[in-house]
Amino acid sequence: MRVVAAMSGGVDSAVAAARMVDAGHEVVGVHLALSQNAATLRESARGCCTVEDAGDARRVADMLGVPFYVWDMAARFKADIIDDFVAEYAAGRTPNPCLRCNEKIKFAALLDKALALGFDAVATGHYAQIVEARDGRRELHRAVDMAKDQSYVLGVLEAHQLARSFFPLGDTTKPQIREEARARGFFVASKPDSHDICFIADGNTRQWLTDRLGEQPGAIVDTSGAVVGEHAGAYAYTVGQRRGLGLAKDTLDGVPRYVVEVEAPTNTVVIGTRDLLGVNAITGSHARWCGAAPEGVVSVGAQIRAHGEEVPATAWADGDVVHVRLDERARGVAPGQSVVLYDGTRVVGSATISEVSLDRTAG
Repeated sequence: MRVVAAMSGGVDSAVAAARMVDAGHEVVGVHLALSQNAATLRESARGCCTVEDAGDARRVADMLGVPFYVWDMAARFKADIIDDFVAEYAAGRTPNPCLRCNEKIKFAALLDKALALGFDAVATGHYAQIVEARDGRRELHRAVDMAKDQSYVLGVLEAHQLARSFFPLGDTTKPQIREEARARGFFVASKPDSHDICFIADGNTRQWLTDRLGEQPGAIVDTSGAVVGEHAGAYAYTVGQRRGLGLAKDTLDGVPRYVVEVEAPTNTVVIGTRDLLGVNAITGSHARWCGAAPEGVVSVGAQIRAHGEEVPATAWADGDVVHVRLDERARGVAPGQSVVLYDGTRVVGSATISEVSLDRTAG
């Protein structure tokens, strides 16, 4: 097969590309330039897409003896990921840009361009596994290394994309990948992993949003509507947040308070006690199925965060809408997040959370 290996400049994508070469594929390395003003050097392990990263990817490609190109997708990344991220927070929701990037960039823009150029598939360094079912369909499964499993952020992939995707690292642990990189002589073997939101290099999401949306002073209220404090912008808060509320201790009666709702239309942050965070009913939109959509009510595992625990649940689809009933309450579930559904290790699909509530009749 002719395969585009997405090479970020890190150790995972380097080994993934090497394994595709070892498997006998005709590999071309591609680095995605996602920043319109790429830094020369990486400031920390948080950032990505620096000139340094592109150089690291190129050197690995040279060692593998494969062609290497840089594809400029900065404009699309800004429109589909960064602008969407700002708009979601401005609307009082909590987005997951990694899922959107996989959906819109790595397995839409990248894969589409690769296919248009005559390639057969794309390979990435994600920790996940593709398993071929008895009927020949390709299924997305969790990685062997659960500490690094990235199947959650791949839950937006549909069957036609899985048919053209390779994840060569899914059967290996991260320590083994670093050891393999050292054995291959890759200088990126000890390079730190990037983490958090790649386009917010210092990790200060609140300040980053403030720089783009400006200060928008408003009220922090309790569930009775009484004003207990002020904020500089409701967009900087998310459901389940406890730190950074800036409230005087004497207003809390010694009981911890959490954000229980962000009301974007009135620029209001509502706080309450921990018990008010528990929900078990989730409605999701923008359903994406990794195979056929489930028929009727099915038993699944539901995961709400990239590194969160899987919760037993039931789910059913109604067109583009997914309804999920958790067997136990989950806290800090916010509109804008994604719920990814599993059947054992197999990813069934995902949806963007639009509503959450406590259904006292469930269970």
